[in-house]
Amino acid sequence: MTEAISCRAATRDDLPAVLRLYAQLELDGDAVLPLAEAERLFARMARYPDYHVYVASDGARIVGTYALLVMDNLGHRGAPSAIIEDVAVDPAVQGRGVGTAMMRHALALCRARGCYKAMLSSNLGRSRAHAFYDGLGFERHGYSFRLDLEPGAG
Repeated sequence: MTEAISCRAATRDDLPAVLRLYAQLELDGDAVLPLAEAERLFARMARYPDYHVYVASDGARIVGTYALLVMDNLGHRGAPSAIIEDVAVDPAVQGRGVGTAMMRHALALCRARGCYKAMLSSNLGRSRAHAFYDGLGFERHGYSFRLDLEPGAG
């Protein structure tokens, strides 16, 4: 990249760019939230303690995003842990350091909050993403379990 990548907390005005990043075929494709729904959820997320969406930019253009949740724990002697979620980089700039800048930013925030670990998950079919996370020093650990739930089903 010709411009330095900077990361910051997202604002409501950033949501169209964030949704554009999620519209990638391997992420949400055409199933992206409508802007009004994204704005409602963004406002709700702002009420959570230590749950934020971040954006990466190369100047004026947003080229990446991720969400970070820092959770309190009763285990691990009260040390918090973090979940990095919804990582997306503009396909036009993939491989140019955006993801690395975002993960460095996320991990610095985790360390500053005293987290004992940072976790993320990646779809089994995303082998390029797995190689990227391996290269950053993340280790494959345990199993991730998932159960898709139908809203309202009891």
